[in-house]
Amino acid sequence: MPVTRAQKEAQLVELKEKMSKSQSLMFAQYIGLKVSEVGELRQKLKEANAEMKVAKKTLMRLAAKDAGLPGISEKNLEGPVACIFSFSDPLSGAQAAFKFAKDHAQVKLIGGIYDGKLLTKEEALEMARMPGRMELLAIFAAMIRSPLVSFAGACSSPLTDMARGLSELAKKKETSPAS
Repeated sequence: MPVTRAQKEAQLVELKEKMSKSQSLMFAQYIGLKVSEVGELRQKLKEANAEMKVAKKTLMRLAAKDAGLPGISEKNLEGPVACIFSFSDPLSGAQAAFKFAKDHAQVKLIGGIYDGKLLTKEEALEMARMPGRMELLAIFAAMIRSPLVSFAGACSSPLTDMARGLSELAKKKETSPAS
């Protein structure tokens, strides 16, 4: 059943709204996935506060233009394409799709839009491989903590040795016969 003009206009409004709210937008191919696998991908994206939307490429280009994003050419959207919107973290959607693609070769990132710039396939894959916000914060915390732990270990080492020595002396006094 063909899509009516009113349905296309509603899709256009929805795409424009999602593009405006998202921190990044990735384009992915997904042909060959079973319906259950598409559902699984959507669930993984939802857990990452991202969303996948399938629409006609013409509507995607019009929505991007209306949202003030760079123009998307036909060569950027070859074959059937889905939009992946990342709402809280610009990397979340790309990372979720990339992780899912490790087990499902049919899913391929083919480009995207981030920070007002059109991304190539290589740039989209590079974004997907970057550590996320929480991972970067953990690395940063470990970097800050490391010198402090080393310093604390170096400072307390003589005290620990002295405490151990005193403990051994106390044990010897307890076990030795009273004079």
